[in-house]
Amino acid sequence: MINYTEQIAAKLHQLKETGGYRYFLDVNKSAQHFPNFYFEDVTGVKRKAINWCSNDYLAMSVNEAVIGKLSFVAHRSGAGSGGTRNISGTTNYHRILENTLAKLHQKTASLLFGSAYLANLTALSTLGKILPELVFISDENNHASIIEGNKASGSQKLIFKHNDIIDLEKCLQSLPIDQPKIIVFESVYSMSGTIAPIVDIVLLAKKYQALTYIDEVHAVGLYGEKGGGLTELLHIQQGVDIINGTLAKGFGVLGGYIAGDKTIIDAIRSFGAGFIFTTSLPPAICAAANTSIELLQSNPSIGEQYHQSIQKFREVLIAHAISFHPNQTHITIIPIGDEIICKKISDSLLFEYGIYIQPINYPTVKKGAACLRITLTAKHSQADMVYLAISLQEVLKNISVKQPVKNYKNVLA
Repeated sequence: MINYTEQIAAKLHQLKETGGYRYFLDVNKSAQHFPNFYFEDVTGVKRKAINWCSNDYLAMSVNEAVIGKLSFVAHRSGAGSGGTRNISGTTNYHRILENTLAKLHQKTASLLFGSAYLANLTALSTLGKILPELVFISDENNHASIIEGNKASGSQKLIFKHNDIIDLEKCLQSLPIDQPKIIVFESVYSMSGTIAPIVDIVLLAKKYQALTYIDEVHAVGLYGEKGGGLTELLHIQQGVDIINGTLAKGFGVLGGYIAGDKTIIDAIRSFGAGFIFTTSLPPAICAAANTSIELLQSNPSIGEQYHQSIQKFREVLIAHAISFHPNQTHITIIPIGDEIICKKISDSLLFEYGIYIQPINYPTVKKGAACLRITLTAKHSQADMVYLAISLQEVLKNISVKQPVKNYKNVLA
Protein backbone atom coordinates (compact mmCIF):
# COMPACT_ATOMS: atom_id res chain seq x y z
CA MET A 1 0.00 0.00 0.00
CA ILE A 2 1.30 3.45 -0.94
CA ASN A 3 1.75 5.75 2.04
CA TYR A 4 1.43 9.18 0.46
CA THR A 5 1.58 11.04 3.76
CA GLU A 6 4.87 9.38 4.67
CA GLN A 7 6.45 10.30 1.34
CA ILE A 8 5.31 13.89 1.62
CA ALA A 9 6.50 14.10 5.25
CA ALA A 10 9.95 12.90 4.14
CA LYS A 11 10.17 15.79 1.68
CA LEU A 12 9.25 18.25 4.43
CA HIS A 13 11.84 16.73 6.77
CA GLN A 14 14.50 17.11 4.09
CA LEU A 15 13.49 20.75 3.61
CA LYS A 16 13.85 21.41 7.34
CA GLU A 17 17.24 19.67 7.49
CA THR A 18 18.64 21.90 4.74
CA GLY A 19 17.33 25.10 6.34
CA GLY A 20 14.85 25.82 3.57
CA TYR A 21 11.65 25.26 5.56
CA ARG A 22 9.63 28.45 6.01
CA TYR A 23 8.29 29.39 9.42
CA PHE A 24 5.59 32.04 9.67
CA LEU A 25 5.26 34.48 12.52
CA ASP A 26 1.72 35.49 13.46
CA VAL A 27 2.08 39.26 13.38
CA ASN A 28 -0.50 41.39 15.17
CA LYS A 29 -0.03 44.47 13.00
CA SER A 30 -0.81 47.83 14.61
CA ALA A 31 -1.84 50.74 12.39
CA GLN A 32 -1.14 53.13 15.27
CA HIS A 33 2.30 51.76 16.17
CA PHE A 34 3.67 50.61 12.79
CA PRO A 35 6.42 49.47 12.17
CA ASN A 36 6.15 48.10 15.72
CA PHE A 37 3.91 45.05 16.07
CA TYR A 38 2.95 42.46 18.66
CA PHE A 39 3.18 38.67 18.72
CA GLU A 40 3.13 35.70 21.06
CA ASP A 41 6.22 33.52 21.46
CA VAL A 42 6.05 29.73 21.79
CA THR A 43 5.42 30.04 25.54
CA GLY A 44 2.42 32.28 24.97
CA VAL A 45 4.14 35.44 26.21
CA LYS A 46 3.07 38.60 24.36
CA ARG A 47 6.01 40.52 22.92
CA LYS A 48 6.74 43.55 20.77
CA ALA A 49 9.10 43.84 17.80
CA ILE A 50 10.05 46.24 15.00
CA ASN A 51 9.23 45.07 11.49
CA TRP A 52 12.21 45.44 9.13
CA CYS A 53 10.96 43.26 6.28
CA SER A 54 7.66 44.84 5.25
CA ASN A 55 7.05 45.84 1.62
CA ASP A 56 4.78 48.62 2.85
CA TYR A 57 7.63 50.98 1.99
CA LEU A 58 5.81 54.31 2.32
CA ALA A 59 3.52 53.10 5.15
CA MET A 60 0.46 53.90 3.04
CA SER A 61 -1.41 50.90 4.49
CA VAL A 62 -1.60 52.78 7.79
CA ASN A 63 -2.32 56.21 6.30
CA GLU A 64 -5.46 57.62 7.92
CA ALA A 65 -6.93 58.91 4.63
CA VAL A 66 -6.42 55.56 2.91
CA ILE A 67 -7.96 53.67 5.84
CA GLY A 68 -10.81 56.17 5.98
CA LYS A 69 -11.61 55.73 2.29
CA LEU A 70 -11.49 51.93 2.65
CA SER A 71 -13.91 52.04 5.60
CA PHE A 72 -16.28 54.50 3.93
CA VAL A 73 -16.62 52.56 0.68
CA ALA A 74 -16.83 49.19 2.47
CA HIS A 75 -19.72 50.56 4.50
CA ARG A 76 -21.44 51.81 1.33
CA SER A 77 -20.61 48.96 -1.10
CA GLY A 78 -19.91 45.95 1.12
CA ALA A 79 -16.83 43.88 1.89
CA GLY A 80 -16.62 42.09 -1.47
CA SER A 81 -17.40 42.70 -5.13
CA GLY A 82 -19.75 39.75 -5.45
CA GLY A 83 -18.44 38.28 -8.67
CA THR A 84 -16.01 38.16 -11.54
CA ARG A 85 -15.57 41.29 -13.62
CA ASN A 86 -18.02 40.08 -16.27
CA ILE A 87 -20.59 38.84 -13.72
CA SER A 88 -21.45 41.88 -11.58
CA GLY A 89 -17.89 42.32 -10.32
CA THR A 90 -17.11 45.54 -12.19
CA THR A 91 -17.93 48.71 -10.24
CA ASN A 92 -17.30 52.38 -10.82
CA TYR A 93 -14.39 52.08 -8.37
CA HIS A 94 -12.69 49.51 -10.60
CA ARG A 95 -13.10 51.75 -13.62
CA ILE A 96 -11.82 54.86 -11.80
CA LEU A 97 -8.74 53.00 -10.57
CA GLU A 98 -7.96 51.55 -14.00
CA ASN A 99 -8.20 55.01 -15.51
CA THR A 100 -5.84 56.33 -12.83
CA LEU A 101 -3.31 53.55 -13.49
CA ALA A 102 -3.41 54.02 -17.26
CA LYS A 103 -2.75 57.73 -16.80
CA LEU A 104 0.00 57.03 -14.26
CA HIS A 105 1.91 54.97 -16.83
CA GLN A 106 1.00 57.09 -19.86
CA LYS A 107 -0.92 54.21 -21.42
CA THR A 108 -4.33 53.99 -23.06
CA ALA A 109 -5.63 51.21 -20.78
CA SER A 110 -4.96 49.13 -17.69
CA LEU A 111 -6.41 45.99 -16.16
CA LEU A 112 -6.77 45.04 -12.48
CA PHE A 113 -5.98 41.65 -10.95
CA GLY A 114 -6.08 40.18 -7.46
CA SER A 115 -2.27 40.36 -7.28
CA ALA A 116 0.73 41.31 -9.40
CA TYR A 117 1.66 37.61 -9.43
CA LEU A 118 -1.68 36.78 -11.06
CA ALA A 119 -1.27 39.73 -13.44
CA ASN A 120 2.11 38.42 -14.63
CA LEU A 121 0.94 34.83 -14.87
CA THR A 122 -2.21 35.71 -16.80
CA ALA A 123 -0.78 38.39 -19.08
CA LEU A 124 2.26 36.38 -20.19
CA SER A 125 0.47 33.06 -20.60
CA THR A 126 -2.32 34.74 -22.55
CA LEU A 127 0.07 36.54 -24.89
CA GLY A 128 1.71 33.22 -25.68
CA LYS A 129 -1.63 31.67 -26.57
CA ILE A 130 -2.81 34.63 -28.65
CA LEU A 131 0.52 34.69 -30.51
CA PRO A 132 1.58 31.02 -30.82
CA GLU A 133 4.89 31.89 -32.51
CA LEU A 134 5.86 34.35 -29.75
CA VAL A 135 9.31 33.72 -28.22
CA PHE A 136 9.91 34.86 -24.63
CA ILE A 137 13.34 36.34 -23.91
CA SER A 138 13.61 36.50 -20.14
CA ASP A 139 16.17 37.76 -17.61
CA GLU A 140 17.59 34.85 -15.58
CA ASN A 141 16.69 36.55 -12.30
CA ASN A 142 13.05 37.22 -13.13
CA HIS A 143 10.38 36.68 -10.48
CA ALA A 144 8.63 33.32 -10.07
CA SER A 145 5.39 34.79 -11.46
CA ILE A 146 7.17 35.66 -14.71
CA ILE A 147 8.72 32.20 -14.93
CA GLU A 148 5.33 30.56 -14.37
CA GLY A 149 3.72 32.85 -16.95
CA ASN A 150 6.36 31.85 -19.48
CA LYS A 151 5.81 28.15 -18.73
CA ALA A 152 2.02 28.41 -18.92
CA SER A 153 2.25 30.12 -22.31
CA GLY A 154 3.73 27.00 -23.87
CA SER A 155 5.95 29.28 -25.94
CA GLN A 156 9.63 28.92 -26.74
CA LYS A 157 11.81 30.87 -24.33
CA LEU A 158 15.37 32.10 -24.22
CA ILE A 159 17.12 33.16 -20.99
CA PHE A 160 19.69 35.96 -20.96
CA LYS A 161 22.23 36.64 -18.21
CA HIS A 162 21.05 39.05 -15.55
CA ASN A 163 21.08 42.63 -16.85
CA ASP A 164 23.52 41.59 -19.59
CA ILE A 165 22.79 43.63 -22.70
CA ILE A 166 25.37 41.77 -24.78
CA ASP A 167 23.84 38.40 -23.96
CA LEU A 168 20.36 39.78 -24.59
CA GLU A 169 21.38 40.94 -28.05
CA LYS A 170 22.84 37.49 -28.80
CA CYS A 171 19.42 36.01 -27.99
CA LEU A 172 17.73 38.52 -30.28
CA GLN A 173 20.22 37.88 -33.07
CA SER A 174 19.56 34.13 -32.87
CA LEU A 175 15.99 34.69 -34.02
CA PRO A 176 14.69 35.80 -37.43
CA ILE A 177 13.89 39.51 -37.50
CA ASP A 178 10.25 38.71 -38.33
CA GLN A 179 9.91 36.22 -35.45
CA PRO A 180 7.37 37.49 -32.88
CA LYS A 181 9.26 38.01 -29.60
CA ILE A 182 8.92 39.71 -26.24
CA ILE A 183 11.63 40.79 -23.78
CA VAL A 184 10.49 40.26 -20.19
CA PHE A 185 12.37 41.85 -17.29
CA GLU A 186 12.03 43.74 -14.01
CA SER A 187 12.96 47.31 -13.20
CA VAL A 188 14.06 46.62 -9.61
CA TYR A 189 15.12 43.10 -8.65
CA SER A 190 13.97 42.79 -5.07
CA MET A 191 16.37 40.08 -3.92
CA SER A 192 19.49 41.92 -5.05
CA GLY A 193 18.45 45.56 -5.39
CA THR A 194 19.85 45.66 -8.92
CA ILE A 195 18.30 47.89 -11.57
CA ALA A 196 17.71 46.81 -15.16
CA PRO A 197 19.32 48.79 -18.01
CA ILE A 198 15.84 49.78 -19.14
CA VAL A 199 16.79 52.30 -21.82
CA ASP A 200 19.26 49.91 -23.45
CA ILE A 201 16.71 47.08 -23.42
CA VAL A 202 14.07 49.27 -25.04
CA LEU A 203 16.50 50.37 -27.74
CA LEU A 204 17.38 46.75 -28.50
CA ALA A 205 13.69 45.84 -28.61
CA LYS A 206 13.05 48.54 -31.22
CA LYS A 207 16.08 47.42 -33.23
CA TYR A 208 14.96 43.78 -33.34
CA GLN A 209 11.18 44.42 -33.46
CA ALA A 210 10.42 42.89 -30.07
CA LEU A 211 7.69 43.70 -27.57
CA THR A 212 8.78 44.73 -24.07
CA TYR A 213 7.19 43.69 -20.76
CA ILE A 214 8.50 45.19 -17.52
CA ASP A 215 7.67 44.27 -13.93
CA GLU A 216 7.70 47.48 -11.85
CA VAL A 217 6.24 46.08 -8.63
CA HIS A 218 9.09 47.23 -6.38
CA ALA A 219 9.31 50.63 -8.07
CA VAL A 220 5.77 51.98 -8.44
CA GLY A 221 4.94 54.57 -5.83
CA LEU A 222 8.61 55.12 -4.98
CA TYR A 223 10.24 56.36 -8.17
CA GLY A 224 9.21 59.01 -10.68
CA GLU A 225 7.53 62.35 -10.09
CA LYS A 226 4.07 60.72 -10.05
CA GLY A 227 5.13 57.35 -8.65
CA GLY A 228 5.10 55.62 -12.04
CA GLY A 229 8.30 53.72 -11.32
CA LEU A 230 11.70 53.72 -12.99
CA THR A 231 10.16 53.93 -16.45
CA GLU A 232 8.70 57.30 -15.44
CA LEU A 233 11.92 58.42 -13.79
CA LEU A 234 13.77 57.65 -17.03
CA HIS A 235 11.01 59.21 -19.20
CA ILE A 236 10.61 55.97 -21.15
CA GLN A 237 7.11 54.80 -20.22
CA GLN A 238 5.85 55.13 -23.76
CA GLY A 239 8.78 53.06 -25.03
CA VAL A 240 7.75 50.01 -22.97
CA ASP A 241 4.77 48.07 -24.33
CA ILE A 242 3.37 46.49 -21.15
CA ILE A 243 3.98 47.54 -17.55
CA ASN A 244 3.15 45.30 -14.60
CA GLY A 245 2.66 46.87 -11.19
CA THR A 246 1.28 46.25 -7.73
CA LEU A 247 -1.00 48.14 -5.38
CA ALA A 248 0.33 46.20 -2.37
CA LYS A 249 3.82 47.64 -1.83
CA GLY A 250 4.52 51.32 -2.48
CA PHE A 251 0.78 52.06 -2.55
CA GLY A 252 0.14 49.95 0.56
CA VAL A 253 -3.16 48.27 -0.34
CA LEU A 254 -3.82 45.10 -2.37
CA GLY A 255 -3.91 43.91 -5.98
CA GLY A 256 -1.92 44.01 -9.18
CA TYR A 257 -2.36 45.33 -12.69
CA ILE A 258 -0.97 45.68 -16.18
CA ALA A 259 -0.98 48.85 -18.28
CA GLY A 260 -0.43 49.18 -22.01
CA ASP A 261 -2.03 49.74 -25.39
CA LYS A 262 -5.81 49.34 -25.21
CA THR A 263 -5.84 46.61 -27.88
CA ILE A 264 -3.32 44.45 -26.00
CA ILE A 265 -5.08 45.05 -22.68
CA ASP A 266 -8.46 44.23 -24.21
CA ALA A 267 -7.08 40.97 -25.63
CA ILE A 268 -5.77 39.89 -22.21
CA ARG A 269 -9.10 40.91 -20.67
CA SER A 270 -10.97 38.86 -23.27
CA PHE A 271 -8.78 35.72 -23.38
CA GLY A 272 -7.00 35.60 -20.00
CA ALA A 273 -8.38 32.80 -17.82
CA GLY A 274 -6.71 34.26 -14.71
CA PHE A 275 -8.80 37.38 -15.22
CA ILE A 276 -12.05 35.93 -16.53
CA PHE A 277 -12.57 33.24 -13.91
CA THR A 278 -11.66 34.98 -10.64
CA THR A 279 -13.64 37.27 -8.37
CA SER A 280 -12.67 40.91 -8.72
CA LEU A 281 -11.08 43.08 -6.07
CA PRO A 282 -13.49 44.53 -3.49
CA PRO A 283 -14.63 48.05 -4.47
CA ALA A 284 -13.34 49.39 -1.14
CA ILE A 285 -9.84 48.12 -1.97
CA CYS A 286 -9.99 49.85 -5.35
CA ALA A 287 -11.10 53.12 -3.75
CA ALA A 288 -8.38 52.93 -1.09
CA ALA A 289 -5.69 52.23 -3.72
CA ASN A 290 -6.86 55.16 -5.82
CA THR A 291 -6.72 57.41 -2.76
CA SER A 292 -3.19 56.22 -1.97
CA ILE A 293 -1.98 57.01 -5.50
CA GLU A 294 -3.59 60.46 -5.40
CA LEU A 295 -2.07 61.22 -1.98
CA LEU A 296 1.44 60.30 -3.11
CA GLN A 297 1.07 62.35 -6.28
CA SER A 298 -0.10 65.41 -4.38
CA ASN A 299 2.56 64.97 -1.65
CA PRO A 300 5.89 64.28 -3.38
CA SER A 301 7.70 65.04 -0.13
CA ILE A 302 6.66 61.59 1.17
CA GLY A 303 8.81 59.87 -1.44
CA GLU A 304 11.61 62.42 -1.18
CA GLN A 305 11.88 62.01 2.58
CA TYR A 306 11.81 58.23 2.20
CA HIS A 307 14.82 58.19 -0.13
CA GLN A 308 16.67 60.57 2.18
CA SER A 309 16.03 58.10 5.00
CA ILE A 310 17.52 55.30 2.88
CA GLN A 311 20.70 57.35 2.59
CA LYS A 312 20.82 57.91 6.35
CA PHE A 313 20.13 54.25 7.06
CA ARG A 314 23.03 53.06 4.94
CA GLU A 315 25.32 55.61 6.52
CA VAL A 316 24.38 54.09 9.88
CA LEU A 317 25.14 50.58 8.62
CA ILE A 318 28.52 51.69 7.26
CA ALA A 319 29.34 53.43 10.55
CA HIS A 320 28.70 50.15 12.37
CA ALA A 321 30.69 48.05 9.86
CA ILE A 322 27.63 46.13 8.65
CA SER A 323 28.32 44.79 5.17
CA PHE A 324 25.54 44.96 2.58
CA HIS A 325 25.22 44.67 -1.18
CA PRO A 326 25.75 48.15 -2.67
CA ASN A 327 22.92 49.25 -4.93
CA GLN A 328 20.98 52.36 -5.86
CA THR A 329 17.56 51.17 -4.75
CA HIS A 330 15.69 51.15 -1.44
CA ILE A 331 16.36 47.44 -0.81
CA THR A 332 19.22 46.52 1.52
CA ILE A 333 20.63 42.99 1.36
CA ILE A 334 22.81 41.60 4.16
CA PRO A 335 24.63 38.55 2.71
CA ILE A 336 24.79 35.48 4.97
CA GLY A 337 25.14 32.40 2.75
CA ASP A 338 24.21 29.36 4.82
CA GLU A 339 20.43 28.88 5.23
CA ILE A 340 20.60 27.41 8.75
CA ILE A 341 22.87 30.19 10.03
CA CYS A 342 20.61 32.78 8.42
CA LYS A 343 17.62 31.37 10.30
CA LYS A 344 19.58 31.44 13.58
CA ILE A 345 20.45 35.09 13.02
CA SER A 346 16.83 35.92 12.27
CA ASP A 347 15.61 34.10 15.40
CA SER A 348 18.23 35.79 17.58
CA LEU A 349 17.27 39.23 16.29
CA LEU A 350 13.59 38.57 16.96
CA PHE A 351 13.65 36.89 20.36
CA GLU A 352 16.67 38.65 21.90
CA TYR A 353 16.41 42.12 20.37
CA GLY A 354 12.82 42.53 19.18
CA ILE A 355 13.84 42.97 15.54
CA TYR A 356 11.92 41.11 12.84
CA ILE A 357 13.78 40.26 9.61
CA GLN A 358 12.69 37.08 7.89
CA PRO A 359 15.52 34.98 6.39
CA ILE A 360 15.47 34.80 2.60
CA ASN A 361 16.43 31.37 1.32
CA TYR A 362 16.03 28.97 -1.60
CA PRO A 363 14.06 29.01 -3.90
CA THR A 364 13.67 32.78 -3.53
CA VAL A 365 17.46 32.99 -3.86
CA LYS A 366 20.00 30.42 -5.05
CA LYS A 367 21.10 27.68 -2.64
CA GLY A 368 23.89 28.93 -0.39
CA ALA A 369 22.93 32.57 -1.01
CA ALA A 370 20.64 33.07 1.99
CA CYS A 371 20.42 36.67 3.17
CA LEU A 372 18.59 39.16 5.32
CA ARG A 373 16.52 41.49 3.16
CA ILE A 374 16.01 44.74 5.05
CA THR A 375 13.36 47.20 3.96
CA LEU A 376 13.17 50.58 5.58
CA THR A 377 9.72 52.16 5.74
CA ALA A 378 8.68 55.78 6.02
CA LYS A 379 7.84 55.14 9.69
CA HIS A 380 11.26 53.92 10.85
CA SER A 381 13.08 56.50 12.97
CA GLN A 382 16.77 57.33 13.22
CA ALA A 383 16.76 55.62 16.62
CA ASP A 384 15.32 52.48 15.00
CA MET A 385 18.14 52.50 12.46
CA VAL A 386 20.87 52.78 15.07
CA TYR A 387 19.29 50.09 17.24
CA LEU A 388 19.12 47.72 14.28
CA ALA A 389 22.78 48.32 13.39
CA ILE A 390 23.97 47.75 16.97
CA SER A 391 21.83 44.60 17.28
CA LEU A 392 23.09 43.22 13.97
CA GLN A 393 26.66 43.86 15.07
CA GLU A 394 26.14 41.82 18.22
CA VAL A 395 24.28 38.94 16.59
CA LEU A 396 26.71 38.56 13.69
CA LYS A 397 29.59 38.52 16.15
CA ASN A 398 27.93 36.02 18.51
CA ILE A 399 27.03 33.63 15.69
CA SER A 400 30.51 34.10 14.20
CA VAL A 401 29.44 35.26 10.76
CA LYS A 402 32.39 36.61 8.83
CA GLN A 403 30.99 39.22 6.49
CA PRO A 404 32.77 40.05 3.24
CA VAL A 405 34.65 43.33 3.12
CA LYS A 406 32.80 45.70 0.82
CA ASN A 407 33.94 48.72 -1.12
CA TYR A 408 31.26 51.28 -0.40
CA LYS A 409 32.43 53.80 -2.97
CA ASN A 410 29.34 55.22 -4.71
CA VAL A 411 26.96 53.06 -2.65
CA LEU A 412 25.07 56.17 -1.58
CA ALA A 413 24.99 57.72 -5.04
